[in-house]
Amino acid sequence: MPQRVCRRHGKDYPCTCAMGNLYRFVEPVVLLLLKQKGHSYGYDLSGELQAHALTDAEIERAALYRTLRHLEANGNVVSEWETDKGGPARRVYRLTAQGERHLEEWAAVLDHVSKSMARFVRQARSSRRRRTVRAAAAG
Repeated sequence: MPQRVCRRHGKDYPCTCAMGNLYRFVEPVVLLLLKQKGHSYGYDLSGELQAHALTDAEIERAALYRTLRHLEANGNVVSEWETDKGGPARRVYRLTAQGERHLEEWAAVLDHVSKSMARFVRQARSSRRRRTVRAAAAG
């Protein structure tokens, strides 16, 4: 359950308010990729981001780097410059313990959103079937 208290929904409701870049769900995907990889740099993450995307919206590289900066500012990831390999220096990101907890928050929120969406779809389809049955009975 998210630790944040939502002004609209209260403390016991897992909502998507203030959960970061929700429009394209960049934040939870970045957190998951860093958990799976242990550490990575931005260019590497950008290559895998679309394959793990939760929507079909294009995730621009700029959104990835903004999200990484935001996650680092909030203590969810740390980064350091890698200079010991050949080529230019690269910033390598790693998930923190707080970041792992934040990923769990995202899992709770997305689970709730998933259930809400499934309920919506069931209701929408049910409404359509009722209209079809009524139309057939009237005809």
